[in-house]
Amino acid sequence: MFKNLRLGAKFNLLLLTAFLISIVSSGIALSAILNRNAESQIVSKALVLIQTMNSVRNYTSTQVNPQLAPRLETEAEFLPQTVPGYSAREVFEHLRTNKDYADFFYKEATLNPTNLRDKADSFESDLVQRFRNDSGLKELTGFRSFPGGDLFYIARPIAVGKESCLRCHSTPEAAPKSMLASYGRENGFGWKLNEIVGAQIISVPAQEIVNSARQSLLFVMLAVCSVFAIAILLINLLLKQAVIKPLRRMAQVAQDVSTGKMESEFEQTSHDEIGVLAEAFNRMKLSLAMAMEMLNRPDK
Repeated sequence: MFKNLRLGAKFNLLLLTAFLISIVSSGIALSAILNRNAESQIVSKALVLIQTMNSVRNYTSTQVNPQLAPRLETEAEFLPQTVPGYSAREVFEHLRTNKDYADFFYKEATLNPTNLRDKADSFESDLVQRFRNDSGLKELTGFRSFPGGDLFYIARPIAVGKESCLRCHSTPEAAPKSMLASYGRENGFGWKLNEIVGAQIISVPAQEIVNSARQSLLFVMLAVCSVFAIAILLINLLLKQAVIKPLRRMAQVAQDVSTGKMESEFEQTSHDEIGVLAEAFNRMKLSLAMAMEMLNRPDK
C-alpha cells in the first residue's frame, strides 16, 4: 500500500510518523522532568517548615520548660507551654492564619496522647506503626488525598528520647498534679524510654504546584506541536516547489516526446539532483531525435 502512494503522501506519512514519535517521547521526558521539579518545590517547602518546628521544639525544651517546670506542681492548671509539641503546634496554627499557609498542616500524631487533639487517625497510625516496625526508618514521604486536594507529607518518628519525658507519661502517680487536673488520668501514660510513640507530620498543598507543572507541560507541548506543524508545512512547500512540480513538468515533457512532440524541452535551471536529471533527459531526447532522424533518412 505504501509503495502505491504519491511521493508527497509518502513524505508526509514519514514526517507525521517522526512527528508523533518525537511528540510522545518528548512529552514523556518533559512530564518526568516537570514532575520532579514540582515535587522538589513541594519537598523544599515541607523541609523548611519541619525544620522550623524542630527549632521551636528545641527552644521550648531548653529555654521555656526549665523556667516553667517548677510551677507545674503549684499551679492549679497545667501549663502546656512547657511541652515542645504543644508550642510547635501553636506556632504553626498562628502561621496558618496567613492565607498563604491556610492549607498547610502540622501534627505530632500520637497513638496514646495526653491531649486528644494529637490523637493519630487511621492513616497517621499506619505511619507510626511503620516506624515502630522498622527502627531504621527515619522518614516517610508521600501524598494524601483530602476533599480540598492532594497534600504532600513528610513524616518522622517521635521517640521518647529523654527520661524527663517519662515524668508526664510513665504513670499517673508520677505526673504533675496540674496535668492530671487538666487532662485526667486516662490518656498519655505507659510510655517507655526510646519507644516510638508517634510521628511528626508536616503536610503541604501539592495540587497548585502539580497543576502549574501540568499547565507548563501543556504550554510546551503546544509550542512543540506548533513548531513541528510549521516545519512540516515549510518542508511540504519546499518539496512541492523543488521536487514535485519539476517532476510533473518532466513527466509531461516525457509524455509529449513519447508522442512525437520533439520540440518540448526539459526546463530546469537548478543545479541540484532534479537539474541533473533534467539534463540527462534532454540528452536522451537529443539522442532519440538523432536516432529517429537517421531512421527517417532515405537510403543512398
